[in-house]
Amino acid sequence: MSVGKHIIVITGMSGSGKSTAVRALEDTGWSCIDNLPAPLLNKVTELGGENQRLAFVMDMREGNFLRDAPKALDEARRTGHQVDVLFLDASDESLLRRYSETRRKHPLAMKGTAAEGIAKEREMLKDLREQSQHVIDTSQMNVHELKRQVQSRFGEPGATALAVTFMSFGFKYGVPSQADLVFDVRFLPNPYFVPELKALTGRDEKVARFVLDRPETATFLQKTTDLLTFLMPNYAREGKAYLTVAIGCTGGKHRSVALAHKLVELFQPDKALAVHTFDRDVDKE
Repeated sequence: MSVGKHIIVITGMSGSGKSTAVRALEDTGWSCIDNLPAPLLNKVTELGGENQRLAFVMDMREGNFLRDAPKALDEARRTGHQVDVLFLDASDESLLRRYSETRRKHPLAMKGTAAEGIAKEREMLKDLREQSQHVIDTSQMNVHELKRQVQSRFGEPGATALAVTFMSFGFKYGVPSQADLVFDVRFLPNPYFVPELKALTGRDEKVARFVLDRPETATFLQKTTDLLTFLMPNYAREGKAYLTVAIGCTGGKHRSVALAHKLVELFQPDKALAVHTFDRDVDKE
């Protein structure tokens, strides 16, 4: 049997984006199977061929999932595979809206309301969520944002670098639940109130220069890079594989975007890091 494969088990709340996540992995070369019964995980892994990256969606559609999954995952780890569990979550409001828009019934609410099904599923998955190595809250994400987040989190096979995502966001849309570190840059002057900059974003040179060409910005970048330069190798030494650094301003369009991209530029040369950027709210109205 081939050992040493990297296995990702995608699970989580119904309606949270598991199908999008598995397609995102498939697009980057992972061999994927949707709705895999837990007892078949090791048999499928054994027959998985030469591809060292396998992703399986395992959720409430497989009735014995909660009962059989822990044993199957432990067995896979004992045989030498790296097994990560990716749990996709979303707020009840977001899930209810998605079920309303698609006019689909919740799988646990065939004779009840979607809210009842969501509550039941959340209770059943509570322990699994706590045990998952990776949790992504998709409440504020569209399918494109989720795809980028999944692909930035799971890099090339065999990569040993700490994967760092600099995420820009707007506080008006909520603090990202997946953030490990959060920096608030609302102390900087806001380009939104400059007429010729309002319609642009932090990706535009004019906005970037407005934000970056300030002494307080230079001080912020110096202190932040000093802190991150200290933290990152210590996180990596403790076994952390992924780090999300969230930079927030009011709307997530100007200041946070310019600074997130600047931080990527500053840390890109570090070969011990795999650095990405993710602008969560830049395209929101």
